[in-house]
Amino acid sequence: MKRALLVAAVTACLVTACATTQSPTGRTQYVGAVSQAQLDQLGAQAFADAKAKQKVSTDARQNAYVRCVVDDITRELPAGWQTQWDVALFVDDSPNAFALPGGKVGVNTGIFTVAKNQDQLAAVIGHEIGHVVSRHHDERITKQQGTSTLLGIGSAILGGAYGSNVGNAAGQLGGAAAQTFYLLPNSRTQETEADVVGQQLAAKAGFDPRQAVNLWQNMIGAGGSRPPQWLSTHPDPQSRIKELGARADSLMPTYEQARASGHTPKCG
Repeated sequence: MKRALLVAAVTACLVTACATTQSPTGRTQYVGAVSQAQLDQLGAQAFADAKAKQKVSTDARQNAYVRCVVDDITRELPAGWQTQWDVALFVDDSPNAFALPGGKVGVNTGIFTVAKNQDQLAAVIGHEIGHVVSRHHDERITKQQGTSTLLGIGSAILGGAYGSNVGNAAGQLGGAAAQTFYLLPNSRTQETEADVVGQQLAAKAGFDPRQAVNLWQNMIGAGGSRPPQWLSTHPDPQSRIKELGARADSLMPTYEQARASGHTPKCG
């Protein structure tokens, strides 16, 4: 009983030490393990490391193209996020991109093999920026710290009661269970949420939200085998395409209003 009370007390402390907020889609989040200033610093350091380790493209046309899409997307962000975002184009054949706290966007040249036009590139960049403005980095750090602490406490309790071998085994099994059933499902939730936010941003900026569907069709065509959905940090592609398509239909009035208001991107 005392051990159970200890775990409950520590769990309560972990929860109350963090802030409860709502994501852009209205989902309850636990954040606050690190400050925004610390997140921005971590983002800046990771961005600097990436630029130091990877070849940065000097292709003026491609750099201007990516910068144009980033600028058009970020102009639609809430006031607190409308800073000048730093952009780097990496010479890398993998079709990938990322965004980091502190206003950093990295894009691999390989993304052009699947993002065939500016609307599809906007779907990629909007999605990645969606992670940042939805505070997903903060949320992941907060959850991971809480999970690691609880697993350590649980294995220590079992080790004290039944011996160190049992405690170590419990910690290993608990870590695997947490990764599979707690942390990874959260990642899928974040990926879906970034799709929602990114598609909205793209439509508000005057990019065709329907092109997100074409992007993912291109992704599937370029991809290989995938792990089962429940072991992946990304939603199943076919499910994702259906959701993107349904959402695009609802965003067409937003897109058309943006175009009528003069938001007509001419990035490439």
